[in-house]
Amino acid sequence: MLDSRGRIAGRNRAARRLTASSASDVPPSWLAEAHRRHVAGAFGPTAGTPAGLFGDRSFEARPSPTRDGRVAWWLFDRTDLVQAHETVRETRERADATSDLFSTLLASLNVPRCAEVAARMATDHLAEAAVLITPPAGHRYAVTHALRGGRVVQETRQIDPLTVPGLDEALRGFPPVPARWINPDAIPDWAIPGGFSGPVGSVLVTPLPGHGVPAGALILLRSDTDKGFSPEEEVFARLFASRAGTALSAARLYGEQTAITGTLMRELLPPPLSRVHGVDYAGRYRTALDHERVGGDFYDVHPGPDDSAETFVALGDVAGKGLDAAVLTGKIRNTLHALLPLASDHLRVLRMLNDALLTSHHARFATLVLASVRRLDDGTVRLRLTGAGHLPPLVVRADGRVEEVPTQGTLVGALPEVTARTVETVLAPGDTCLLYTDGITEARGGPLGDELFGEERLRQALEGCGGMPGEALVEHVQMLAAQWLEPGSRHDDMAVLAITAPRGGNPAGGRAPAGDHGRARRTA
Repeated sequence: MLDSRGRIAGRNRAARRLTASSASDVPPSWLAEAHRRHVAGAFGPTAGTPAGLFGDRSFEARPSPTRDGRVAWWLFDRTDLVQAHETVRETRERADATSDLFSTLLASLNVPRCAEVAARMATDHLAEAAVLITPPAGHRYAVTHALRGGRVVQETRQIDPLTVPGLDEALRGFPPVPARWINPDAIPDWAIPGGFSGPVGSVLVTPLPGHGVPAGALILLRSDTDKGFSPEEEVFARLFASRAGTALSAARLYGEQTAITGTLMRELLPPPLSRVHGVDYAGRYRTALDHERVGGDFYDVHPGPDDSAETFVALGDVAGKGLDAAVLTGKIRNTLHALLPLASDHLRVLRMLNDALLTSHHARFATLVLASVRRLDDGTVRLRLTGAGHLPPLVVRADGRVEEVPTQGTLVGALPEVTARTVETVLAPGDTCLLYTDGITEARGGPLGDELFGEERLRQALEGCGGMPGEALVEHVQMLAAQWLEPGSRHDDMAVLAITAPRGGNPAGGRAPAGDHGRARRTA
């Protein structure tokens, strides 16, 4: 009961029990303000119900005027309701935090970045400081320190997990040790981020579960001993850690697979080409799908042991596109590499390769052109060329003439027997022999969008390229085919390889015999 001055004028039995610890006749400020407004007539039916704390309990108040001018305020205990609302609010915040964490972590498949985000978000929602440790690489651990409002520091260092209670178990995936069991004074300096204010008041160590193997552990630190981790917060910390561990594990698996893919990819990619034993080599490769790096076309250059030995060159086209074709491409390249001691006999190499493909589980075939290249003392380059179901090579003379080398043969990997014909030709300084796959000639486009680029159009385009360096020539051919394509249209893999006799390559200034220029000769 409050009088006109706002003083406590009376209490019923329940109110006396509520105020037993206080002899003051002044009500709480929130109730005094509500009484003042009620007396002044500002407390209308549309006003919100006044509410506040009385001791450690939460109440809402409703007035009831009396005849003597006093006001009886009925207090209704709503502590349980407030706590329920607070629990719901915290649950929603934690669910939102967990969702934000998961979406943010999965946005990056980079382990250090995931660790940084997880540690920072742990300081936003769980503790003043966080330390995230991932499994060791050798004897060193990646440690991420985060401080609320500060920057994240990552380092790799040697640590002893046994110096932090529960850390060794957490790194091995065992359930966390309750926070109340951990002595904050036992935390070593390396597990406390720089700039942490005051001594450690409470500690929580929880594992980061991964996909079958632990993804690390998380240490949470608070400086205030009165704000220890409640059971609900420990449950939320474990949920938080499970999401972080899943993302870290996914990032680690992705990194491992990327490393494996990169290693295998390096073996499938065409090699870089340059001058070998006085002969220039240049190549260009474009896959059928621009987002892929490997496909069914390939080329290789295997130098001889010295200038007097032949360099073995292979260019091929496996039926199909994409990774499946690339797998067979890798097998063919490895087989040809193993057959290098027999490289002087092209037909024998093709037959042994054919036998190897027929006994494999692949149901694909391939076309190839093989070349044995050797520079002569007079500066010319002698080539022996053998085709196996492949487009005939073209020789671009220094004066602009374009000649077809009439190689013929059956494709490999389809028939029990392989037949092939080897043709020999000579390149004078400035001449280039061009090997290419059908992705160039079968590029579909043009004015109407449905016309093949074709061999004849390629020959005509090369007539103006006499004396052009091999590097520029292959780039020119690739550019012509790309420009011919209908925008956005599908196309086959494209590979081009140029073998060029360099100008000024004859130390004696001589030239090859006139009868050898511009003429191909069948040798097998």
